[in-house]
Amino acid sequence: MPKISEFFGIQITMQTREHGVAHFHAKYQGQSMSVGINPLSILAGRIHPRAMALVLEWAHLHQEELLAAWESAQNHGTINQIEPL
Repeated sequence: MPKISEFFGIQITMQTREHGVAHFHAKYQGQSMSVGINPLSILAGRIHPRAMALVLEWAHLHQEELLAAWESAQNHGTINQIEPL
């Protein structure tokens, strides 16, 4: 799972072979969650509430880049790094 960003100990990844709704994964201190990109929503899992808030803030700021990364992943292209929070 390629890491596309990392901030405050939170790792953001996106799998290249997943299908369905556009989403990414966030991991923090052994917990993980899946986040839908458009609209931004928690799809599964959970992480510490403060980390979750940071992930959602970051995703809001980079929503267009996340959608472009998802499209690239679906076409087996390169997933670019996204600036941290």
